[in-house]
Amino acid sequence: MSDPLLYGLVLAGGRSRRMQRDKAMLPYAGEPQLERALRLLAAEVARAFVSISAEQRADPQRARYECIVDLTPDLGPIGGIQAALTAHPECAWLILACDLPFLDASTLRHLIERRARGRIATAYRSRHDGQPEPLCAIYEPASRAPLEAAIASGRLCPRALLSQQDVELLDLLEPLALENVNTGAEYGAAVSALGRDPPPTRHLRVRYFALLREQAGRGSEELETQARTPRELYEQLCSLRGLTLGPQFLRVAINEEFGDWLTPLDEGDTVAFLPPVAGG
Repeated sequence: MSDPLLYGLVLAGGRSRRMQRDKAMLPYAGEPQLERALRLLAAEVARAFVSISAEQRADPQRARYECIVDLTPDLGPIGGIQAALTAHPECAWLILACDLPFLDASTLRHLIERRARGRIATAYRSRHDGQPEPLCAIYEPASRAPLEAAIASGRLCPRALLSQQDVELLDLLEPLALENVNTGAEYGAAVSALGRDPPPTRHLRVRYFALLREQAGRGSEELETQARTPRELYEQLCSLRGLTLGPQFLRVAINEEFGDWLTPLDEGDTVAFLPPVAGG
């Protein structure tokens, strides 16, 4: 059986009640968020679509793109996912909310690289409660049946759906990547945050021990990174080197002294990740 083709969908059919403005059209650094989300998505999938409601068919901003119209009104995000899975049931779908201004290409690529095709979906773990993040996730064709069953029974929360299914959960590389914007105050804060200068690039030395040495294929390395803390650095290395141990099983040392995962890193630091030592 051939691997299901990966399509992408930006959910832009909501009414933005709390924002009182169309969230999809809010500009960040001069670019409407819908346009930005589609640009990021289109670079990673075979085809990219916009999810819309029936009354949005005449919207010229959305009509510029390939659209998929909700089959049933007022279902919320799960209705957009349903419409996509119905339109192309042979495909897997990378579903993306339109209100994620901090999302970056590396977050999408990491999700795709770690895609678990044998499971219902692949999603990130929320940094707030550990539950699946359903609106930056890959839904396999097999997800259609449980999704339809959920809708039929009136269960319209995609997070609850994924939490009850066989889902591959990943840790976020960038903690803020999936922070969404729902209110005017949140929009102002996001615009302010995105206007700041990016973190500086630092030259660091990394040391690996025990199982991590085997997984990384080296005992140490030097690299340039924008990671601000050992936690961010380790999350990047998990993607880069295929490290599998969770941070909760490790200790971190900075310049040969045990430190905290959230300690700010400086230029030239040596960071060591140490698994537990076996034996009595």
